[in-house]
Amino acid sequence: MSKEIVSAFAAYLAEDGKRPKTIQSYVGDVTGFLAYLAVMGIDFNGDLKRFHVTGYRNHLLEEGYESATINKKVNSLQSFNHWLLATGLATEHVVYLRKDRVRVAAGSEKQVEVYSEKQLEKLLFHVQSGNVSIRDRAVVLALLYTGVRVSELCDLKLRHLDLLTGHIRVTGKGGKVREVPLKPEVADAIRDYLPERVKSKYADAEELFLGQRGPLQRDAVNTLLEKLTVRAGLDVRLKPHAFRHTFCTRLVRKGVPLTVVSKLAGHSSVETTARFYVSTSKEDKIQAVSAL
Repeated sequence: MSKEIVSAFAAYLAEDGKRPKTIQSYVGDVTGFLAYLAVMGIDFNGDLKRFHVTGYRNHLLEEGYESATINKKVNSLQSFNHWLLATGLATEHVVYLRKDRVRVAAGSEKQVEVYSEKQLEKLLFHVQSGNVSIRDRAVVLALLYTGVRVSELCDLKLRHLDLLTGHIRVTGKGGKVREVPLKPEVADAIRDYLPERVKSKYADAEELFLGQRGPLQRDAVNTLLEKLTVRAGLDVRLKPHAFRHTFCTRLVRKGVPLTVVSKLAGHSSVETTARFYVSTSKEDKIQAVSAL
């Protein structure tokens, strides 16, 4: 039943004129929500209840999801709730943005999750030692050394890849395109992956990274990283956006101008870059106090 509901919701979003990436985001959030309900023993039939939403929100908080991620999921659930009401499957409005969104106090310091050099060393040793597939190695190195968002990673096109000059064109939010240089390790990993890609039954797809069911999706990337966290014996959970935070933070620490970091990250403004990466990370603070 839940699969049919999700498919109908996706069709509604398409008819409403939503962009493919927006539809993918909404559907992914709703699918994750329904998976949580299934684990909790609830066979969802469309009648959304308040305790479903509050339980899921608390679950996300306990799992350590970032406020922005939780709030995005809440936004998706509100749209889902509106659609369920319009179709008659749900009987009440149960998602309230003012109540359910995670609030950050005004003036609070923006603190991002960044992987330490020791954690990266352990991860890279595992990845470079032949313990993961050629594709997964290329994915991890691309996340770490290009700073792309997971949606951008999944949307990378073969035609936008230039291994001769070592660059790739990335389409970001709002359709903005930026050119990102490829670190030699990333370019080499992609070169190693291309012969394997040709063997895929989806080799004619325009996307660079392929999965078992077609172009690689964000859920598959999350699953890949979850498994890698365990196999590499890491003491921190690997998440796509944490790779992006790490990429930007390492550049700032090495003295790269904020204007350059902003362009590489595809931020809408330098102010966005400064707000997140000029203030110190948790790791920076620990090291600073330890030096006293």
